[in-house]
Amino acid sequence: MNDQGDPLARIAEALERIAPGAPADFDWTGHPAYFWHAGRLRSVEQIDALPLERLKGIDRQKQAVRENVARHASGAASHDMLLWGARGMGKSALLRAAVVDEQCANPGSLALIQLDVESLAALPELFEAIGSVDRRFLLYLDDLAFDYGDDAVLRHLRSALEGSLAPRPVNVRLAVTSNHRAILARDETDQAGPLHARDRMDDTLALADRFGLRLGFHPCSQDDYLDIVAAHAEPLDLAFSAEEALEWSRARGPLSGRSAWQFVTELAGRAGKSI
Repeated sequence: MNDQGDPLARIAEALERIAPGAPADFDWTGHPAYFWHAGRLRSVEQIDALPLERLKGIDRQKQAVRENVARHASGAASHDMLLWGARGMGKSALLRAAVVDEQCANPGSLALIQLDVESLAALPELFEAIGSVDRRFLLYLDDLAFDYGDDAVLRHLRSALEGSLAPRPVNVRLAVTSNHRAILARDETDQAGPLHARDRMDDTLALADRFGLRLGFHPCSQDDYLDIVAAHAEPLDLAFSAEEALEWSRARGPLSGRSAWQFVTELAGRAGKSI
């Protein structure tokens, strides 16, 4: 009897084959964003995003992402984007803010499509559905992890970026965020590690290499953290002390944009204000 392989892998592949594709009659021009879960689509009427000027401590990344999004929306050559690094430092917030900024500057030019890993198997069907639409699309996969069993995720993403026989539509680019620390660099000790671990690292690096724009996000300095707090607090007319802001973050982990926002949320709540 032939070896049928891992039964869990066979089940996963079967589920991939039956994942529904994008409906042919879906309205791809009337909304700023869409969410695609396991091949099922819904429109998003408003993207949750902060103004770009409120994002502090990531000036270099902000400029690069904004310029690349604008190029893509205009029809010029642009890159797929990989935003990786420290948690809570604005990777997802920056992508959403850059898209909203471009949509305000050039209404109707660009739409955001948020994906999840369950949708990746049906990417060719999505490409077929949106490839002929007179609009640019940025496909967005948030917080991608590379845990055991994610070989299908790596395979589908690599194929979507490069390697498929069918060309990707010119009106589509991908943006991925990841907290994975080792996504771009191999540690010297990995060379002596188990074969499976080294193969997984090779697969991860092969995926990272396919992104033309790769930006790292690192824990912010104390000054940057306080600037972020101020950027959120001042429009709400909320006073704060540096000592209290720093104490809030120290109780929750590294300094980050997320902890700054949570601190301002606390200040607003105390003052009886909504955000």
